[in-house]
Amino acid sequence: MGFPRGRRRFALAVVALLATAATAVIVHRVLAPAEVSTVARGEYPAAAQPAVGVIGRLPVAPLIVDERLRVYAAHRQVYADRPVDGRHRTSPYWSYRRWPAELTGVVASGSTVVSRWSDGQLVALDAPTGRVLWRADGPVPAKSTAVVRRTGAATVWEPRGLYLTDLADGRTVLVATGDTQAGAVEVNGGRELWRVDLPGSCRRDIGTTASGQLIGLDGCAGPATVEFRDAATGAVGTRWRPPGGSDELVATPLGCRTGRSDCSGLRTAGPGDAGGRGWLLGAGEPLAAPALDPAGATLVGEQAVTIVDDGVAVGRSARDGIELWRSPALGSARVLAAQPGLVHLLTEANDLVTLDPVTGRQLSRFSMNVGSDGTGWAPGAVFAEDGYVAVERLRKPVDPEGDDQRYYLTAEAVILAATRP
Repeated sequence: MGFPRGRRRFALAVVALLATAATAVIVHRVLAPAEVSTVARGEYPAAAQPAVGVIGRLPVAPLIVDERLRVYAAHRQVYADRPVDGRHRTSPYWSYRRWPAELTGVVASGSTVVSRWSDGQLVALDAPTGRVLWRADGPVPAKSTAVVRRTGAATVWEPRGLYLTDLADGRTVLVATGDTQAGAVEVNGGRELWRVDLPGSCRRDIGTTASGQLIGLDGCAGPATVEFRDAATGAVGTRWRPPGGSDELVATPLGCRTGRSDCSGLRTAGPGDAGGRGWLLGAGEPLAAPALDPAGATLVGEQAVTIVDDGVAVGRSARDGIELWRSPALGSARVLAAQPGLVHLLTEANDLVTLDPVTGRQLSRFSMNVGSDGTGWAPGAVFAEDGYVAVERLRKPVDPEGDDQRYYLTAEAVILAATRP
C-alpha cells in the first residue's frame, strides 16, 4: 500500500528541500570567508646562539623573528617553526590561515608579526603564542604580475607596499600602500593613524626612511619627483628632485633595516647614468654622498662599502667620502647583503665573508655549502637579520623564465647561516 499521490509529492518536495539546504550548508562551510588560528602549545624558545657557519637548508624563505623563531609564508597561510637554528624546517609552532584571501606580505617588529592579505586586511600575531593581537582594514595591495615562486622570499623578505618605520617618540608604524590608497597603523595596538587617496599608477611608494617618512616617486604632474610623507600624519613634506636630474628617474633605497624599511640612503638614476648618484636621507632634503654613487655601493650605518679591483672591499665615510679601511683581496667577490654592524660578501667560490663595516675587520669566513649540495650555484634573493644570512640557491645558468624545478638548485633551495661570533 503506497502513499497517496499528494503526500508522495509533498514528501519528495521535503526531501529535495532538505538536500538543497544540506548542500547550501556544505558550500557555505567550504567557500565562506574564514580564518583558522592554531596557537602555540610549547614554550617560547630562548634566543639561539649558534656556532658560526651554515646551520641549515630550508624549502622556503625564513623571516627571523625576535632571534627565536622562523616565520614563513604560504599561499593563504603564515606560520612559524623553531628552533631558529634548526637544520631543517620542523612542524609549525603556530599557524594562521585565511580564506579566500591570499597572503601578500609579512613583516615583523620585535615579537609582533604583521601579515597583509589580498583584501587589504592587516592581521598582527603575537610571536610567542601565535595569537591574533589585532586586525585592521588597510589599503588593497597593488596588483602584481611578478611570478610568485615556491620559497615565498618576495612575501617575507621584501613585501611590496608594506613597510615599517620608527618615529621619534618611540612608536613603530606600519605603512601599507596600494594603487589607490596609502595608510598607516601603530604596530602596538593597530590604531589607524591616517589614510590618503593616491592618484594611481603614475606614482609608487618605494620604502620608508629611518627618520619616519614614506618615500614615494611621483610622476603624475610632470618630471618624476621624490616625495617624503610623514609616517605619523600622512602629510607630504619635502618634494625633491636631484639637481640637474633627468625627467625620468629611478630611485632605490639604501641602508635599509630589512626589505625597504627604515632606510638611511637613496640612489637616483636616469637614462644614461652609469651607476647613479647616492644620497643620505634625514629630516630635510637628501644630502649628496658621492661614496654611494657606484652601482654596487652598499650603505651600512655611516659607512659606504664597495668592491674594487681584485675583490678588495673598501669602506668610506658615506658623509665625506674619506677612506676608512681596505680588506685583503678576495678575488672575484660581491657585496651580498648588509645589516646593522655587519656587511656580507660572497666570493666566486661561494665563501661568505663577514666584515665589520666600521673597521673592515674580518669577523667570519666559511663555505656556503651544506651536505653534498656543493657550491656550484648562483645567489638569488637574500635576507640578513640578527646575524643570520639566508640565500636562495639558483641553478646555473640561471633561467628567470624557468619553472621552480629548473630555477632552484634543490628542493631545499634556501641555505641559512650564522655569521656573528
